Amino acid sequence: MGGLTAFLAATTGLLQNDLKRVIAYSTCSQLGYMVFAAGLSSYSVTIFHLSNHAFFKALLFLGAGSVIHALSDEQDLRKMGGLVRILPFTYTAMLVGSLALMGFPFLTGFYSKDVILEVAYGHFTVEGRFVHILGNIAAFFTAYYSTRLIALTFLRPVNGSKKVYEHIHEAPFKMALPLFLLSFASIFIGYISRDMFIGMGSDFWGNALFSLPTMQPMLEAE
Repeated sequence: MGGLTAFLAATTGLLQNDLKRVIAYSTCSQLGYMVFAAGLSSYSVTIFHLSNHAFFKALLFLGAGSVIHALSDEQDLRKMGGLVRILPFTYTAMLVGSLALMGFPFLTGFYSKDVILEVAYGHFTVEGRFVHILGNIAAFFTAYYSTRLIALTFLRPVNGSKKVYEHIHEAPFKMALPLFLLSFASIFIGYISRDMFIGMGSDFWGNALFSLPTMQPMLEAE
């Protein structure tokens, strides 16, 4: 169910034209990843991905809010474009969030998303291989719709009305500060917390999370 959720929500995200809906379906897809990690008895990996995902998805939603605020409440991707020069800080923040969501190497999303796929591959069962394939396809779709979002919003030629674009302004300090802090976390928090959350032999969870000795996919994933 988790693998199918990750796959189906990602395919839905491919076809959305509302800025917030793309990010919302992405959230559904990432929840699918968490469920299929839990289904493979990797509870610590599930919570690790939940924790990491909180930072870069909050960054994306707040970045989307900054764009919508600047465009006088316009949310349609088809009526945007050319914002990279007008909103460079918001563009940088959303680029960091999108790369972390894709699982770009050494950003926060990479450390948990990659481990989920490794755990699925290391299960050596039909179910494990099934969700590994679905997870990889969903990851490819995630990269596609994230790139599409950045391209349509910031990089392509302007496609909005002149009246709206005349009043565009960068995020004020109250909006920019959380974007900066979440950008920092989206780059480093996965690396900092990886060994604590899912490191081999880590006693961080104590008895809060328990798996039978026969259900330790992290060893095979390594």
